[in-house]
Amino acid sequence: MNNRKRSVVPAGILALSVLMIGIGIANKEHLEVMQKAVMVCLECIGIG
Repeated sequence: MNNRKRSVVPAGILALSVLMIGIGIANKEHLEVMQKAVMVCLECIGIG
């Protein structure tokens, strides 16, 4: 029983992670992250 419980917890965390990533992609959050990353990069080299 204890061994099964140990395998259920990581599977649940993995499923929740995949769900959250899917929600983020559906809301196009990856585009916002990329835009912010570009702005930080441009500020670092003094262009932005």
